[in-house]
Amino acid sequence: MARLLQAPPKFLPTEWDIANKMQCASTESQKSRSERTIAESRRLLDEIEKTTQKTQSDVNKKIEQRQEEIKFWRQELDNKLEQIVHETEVLLTFKTRLEKSLESCKEPLVIAQKCLLNRQRRAGIDLVHDEVEQELVKEAEVLQGVIALLGHTLEQTNEQIRLNRSTKYNLEMDLKDKFTASMIDDYCASLTNNTSDIRYADNAMKIEGNFVSPEDWIDFSNTNVEKADKQRNNSLALRALIDGILSQTANDMRKQCEMVNVAFRNRVMEVKDAKHKLETLLAMVMNETASQEKNIAALRKAIADKEGPVKVAETRLEARNHRPNVELCYDTVQYRLISEVQEITKNIQRQDMLAQAETELKGLRRQQLSLEEEIQLKENTLYIDEVLCMQMRESLYINNF
Repeated sequence: MARLLQAPPKFLPTEWDIANKMQCASTESQKSRSERTIAESRRLLDEIEKTTQKTQSDVNKKIEQRQEEIKFWRQELDNKLEQIVHETEVLLTFKTRLEKSLESCKEPLVIAQKCLLNRQRRAGIDLVHDEVEQELVKEAEVLQGVIALLGHTLEQTNEQIRLNRSTKYNLEMDLKDKFTASMIDDYCASLTNNTSDIRYADNAMKIEGNFVSPEDWIDFSNTNVEKADKQRNNSLALRALIDGILSQTANDMRKQCEMVNVAFRNRVMEVKDAKHKLETLLAMVMNETASQEKNIAALRKAIADKEGPVKVAETRLEARNHRPNVELCYDTVQYRLISEVQEITKNIQRQDMLAQAETELKGLRRQQLSLEEEIQLKENTLYIDEVLCMQMRESLYINNF
């Protein structure tokens, strides 16, 4: 207790003076350090402010540049999209032309086949593999070839339209993404330090695995543009090919159709000419038949006319054979009667021309039947070619599509 009440130690004046000086020195030193810190802080704050403003300004410029890049590619993609859409629409009209042309080939082919089938109904010698049949067969082959070619070209066109639409889809998706990116960058460009809805965002610095490099970004759109150009050029080339095919096939069909028609006209003229000649021959044979019938009638009458004289002569001879005794004389009367009977009999026997005439008459009648049958064949052929076939072909018209 006594120790606790002891008086604190006392310092010497010199110690007090030293302590004061040291306190002053320490204070001055602390003040200097503080002033330097303040100055350094102000310099640092000014530097940070300038750096921040510069960086933010640079970011704004980068966003602006990015907006220009997106705008450029949007224009490129939009142009290509417009081109491919227009090209697809035009190609669809060419597809329609192909379909109409393909459809128009069916009737000519049916008609050609019907003509070939009808001409199988020709009979006898008229069932000939003539020029008409050759041209009809060729026409059917041409039409079948055209149908196959148009069908294949239509398949190519459908495939090209599919490729165009696929390219259109890719361009639209790319444009949609770029429109979204442009809207986002427009929003980013509008943000300032005083914008009300700015905030801290967790994981904003995290780079996701699906980020692509600027080069890949450019390559992606550039690839879409190149594909669009490629498909458009392919489509243009296909349209030129379709134009050529439609023109050439129409010309080929029209040319072959005319070849068939010419062959038909020539054949009908030939058959008509042959029929006319046969009819002339038939008239001649019928005239000759009538003449021969008159001849036979005359021959038969001549034979019949000799029956009276023969009977008279033979009756006289029979009567004179009954003369008595020496009166049964071979006198001139007897001689002449016998001679008369022999002469008339010989003349009757010489008229074997009747049998020959009757044979010729039979031949003429057979020839008449043959000519009538042949004329009937020609009439049948003319009906098939001129009525059934040529009239059916009058409806044929090869259009240019």
